[in-house]
Amino acid sequence: MSSQSARSVPSRQYPCEKCPLRPLPVFRAFESQELSFVSGFKKGELAVEKGATVLVEGSHSAHLYTVLSGWAFRYKLLPDGRRQILNYSMPGDLIGLQGSLMGEMQHSVEALSPMLLCVFERDQLHELYRNHPGLAYDITWIASREERMLDENLLSIGRRSALERVAYLIAFISSRARSVGLNGNAAVRIPITQQHIADTLGLSLVHTNKTIRKLMDRKLILWRDGGCEIVDHEGLKTLAGWEGLGEERRPLI
Repeated sequence: MSSQSARSVPSRQYPCEKCPLRPLPVFRAFESQELSFVSGFKKGELAVEKGATVLVEGSHSAHLYTVLSGWAFRYKLLPDGRRQILNYSMPGDLIGLQGSLMGEMQHSVEALSPMLLCVFERDQLHELYRNHPGLAYDITWIASREERMLDENLLSIGRRSALERVAYLIAFISSRARSVGLNGNAAVRIPITQQHIADTLGLSLVHTNKTIRKLMDRKLILWRDGGCEIVDHEGLKTLAGWEGLGEERRPLI
């Protein structure tokens, strides 16, 4: 990342012991020794501007990150510049694990909004696996959860109609955002463009625009400057034939 797009925060705004995410019902509680290790594992925080590239495909990063606030997306590029968005990252999500375990990143990550990231040294993963089996299981759980989400996305692209695909994607992102409190007391507003949706679902921009208009006509969403606002979350799930995340409490590294 360029110095103009990201900057290190020299002092921690949020010590692990006072993490604003940890009290959320969606995250499991840490044992005291786990919290102590993670507090030492965390080296600081990184502020990222909207549109900045957090990680680049093919790079070798010395760090991995947990999203403390903001939105991002993971993507791959073809040689001619065509983009496939793989998934979206929100508070509590771990970024860069693939590069930590496989040597180099197999995808890139870009910020959809201003973000604050917790920074961890990749080299300390060995100590985590050696001395903290509960946290090691958490890493495995996070990787399995990512696989599960990608399976559902592949099902959507392969078998759902364009209308069902867009309804599913918006409901899926909205469900994840709601679970980590991104909406507060208001309706969820997702900071994506129609091009993001097209690049996630393999649709043309024209087809995407027509499909979004159908969802608006059904009063399921509103499309405003700055993103998509959810009007009827359950209606989107019903249209997509999707039962929802159905997650138990999840780990937070």
